[in-house]
Formats: sequence, structure tokens, C-alpha cells
Amino acid sequence: MVHEPNNWGRFGPDDQRGTLNLLTPDVVLAALRTAATGEVLSLAMPIRGATSSPAPTTVPHLRGRPLPQHFMSVDGGDYAAGARPIGDGLCVADDALVVTPHGTTTHMDALCHMWSGDQVYNGHPAARVRSYGATRCGIEQVGGVVARGVLFDVPRRLGLDHLPADFRIPPEVLEDIATPRPGDVAVIRTGWPLVWERSKEDYWSGQPGLSADAGRWLAAHDVSVVACDNAAIGGLNARGLADESLADDLHLLLLHRHGIHLIEMLWLEDLGAAGRTEFVFVAAPLRIEGGTGSPITPLAIL
Repeated sequence: MVHEPNNWGRFGPDDQRGTLNLLTPDVVLAALRTAATGEVLSLAMPIRGATSSPAPTTVPHLRGRPLPQHFMSVDGGDYAAGARPIGDGLCVADDALVVTPHGTTTHMDALCHMWSGDQVYNGHPAARVRSYGATRCGIEQVGGVVARGVLFDVPRRLGLDHLPADFRIPPEVLEDIATPRPGDVAVIRTGWPLVWERSKEDYWSGQPGLSADAGRWLAAHDVSVVACDNAAIGGLNARGLADESLADDLHLLLLHRHGIHLIEMLWLEDLGAAGRTEFVFVAAPLRIEGGTGSPITPLAIL
């Protein structure tokens, strides 16, 4: 059950998109006017998959999560070994990629990803989340996201390279940086991916993130998406878990109660270095029917 004011029923009893409904054509057109130079930055981590090399372990990820696997069913070695080209000398390489997005790569969480009790967002029965996929609030409901992005570069504001592992961002710090408009994508930089380059053990020692009050502040400003460069939007302890109660859990607060989609494990260093607080944010998940999430490559158009 929900514990506080929420968006259940706000967009109709059958709604499965939450605050993405705020991205009306007028809001999208206003967001597009945010671009000034036309420079495009990728905000995604690379997906490195292999079955016989340590490549997947070289990208930030949470412990215990299945890492990406990349298979080549046909490659150059096959032709060198005598495989027949297709047609008159035509060769092709064919691959398959297996990615479990949560905790392993840049991804978007669907509204069916987490819940409490027996209902997902908007009162849809949790029993509709089945082994073959969720028949309510799956990632395919998202479509595309085009919005004004607002960068909350918290460590830069505090004079740090990255936030400490136990830092929980209060709403006052966000408010000091910018005030989001309805439909905006709030992009939160903690700088934590930089720690991976120094030490995997330090990266896994915990993670900084939003406080519950900061999540409520963003929800009160009607953001459409909350995106962060950490692995869980909120902070994590050394066991890779959140310390908050169910009432303060960021996933339940944002996904479950307010219908705000989450994007995690962004690469925000280039965007932070650009010094832009607002920009055009573009992202689209794979259309995985009933998916609890999807890998994405978000773009910032400056």
C-alpha cells in the first residue's frame, strides 16, 4: 500500500506511464528549444560482453549481478577456416547479446520493477507480473522520452570530485542548484563511477545517492524521470542494499507511488565538464513487452 500522497489515479485508472504523461507535445517543443549548440553527448556506460575474457568486469556493476554476454555465431574466423561466403564473396558477421540490465549497465526501470503489498503503480495487481513478463506497467509503455534535462551536479556544487559513499543528498542542495519544471528529467551526478577507476572494492563499499526527502522534493516538482550515475538512485550500504525503511525507499517512493521512471548507471562526467545545467534529454528503451527494464543510451543535446 502507498504511504503518502501519490499519483495513483491522477492520469486515469488504467494509466501505466505515470509522470511521462506530462510530456505533452507543447512540453516537448519547449524542451527542444533548450538546445543551444547542437552538440550531442552520450550519457551511457559501454556494454562489454564476452564469454572468454574479463571485458564485462571492467565496467562498473553491482556484485552478484549476471554480467553481459556477447556471442558471435558467425565471424571472420569461420570464413578463414573455410566457411562459404554468402553469395559471390559476401561475408557477414552475426552476433547475439544477452544483457540483464539492472545493476550491470545504463538502464531504465519500468514501473513494474518494484512494489510493496499486492499492487504495482496505480493499483494494478502485482499478480499481473508473471514469469514471462509483466502484463501491466512494462517497459514497453514508455515509448520515447524527449524532455528538458536538468543536471544537478552535486559534487561540483560542493567542491568535490565525487560524493562520499555515505552521503545522502538533501533537498536543500538540489534546490540550491536548480528548480525543475513539470515534465523535466532530473539528472543527478554523484561522481561515483570515478571511484571504479580507482578501486572496485571502494566502488562496492557503498554508494552515495538521493535522500528520501530529496526524492519527495523531486516528486513534488512533477519531474517525469529521475536519472543518476549511481546504481540505485538512493544510496547503498556496503552490502549493496538500501538502509531506508519501506516508507523512505527511493524505488517505492518514485516508481511505485509517483509513477516516476528511473534511469541508473549513467556516465555524466562529460556532461558535467560541459558546464550546462539544462539541455535536451532524449532516451528510448527497447520495446520489451512486459520488461521490468531495458538498457538505454540516453543523449544530451546541448
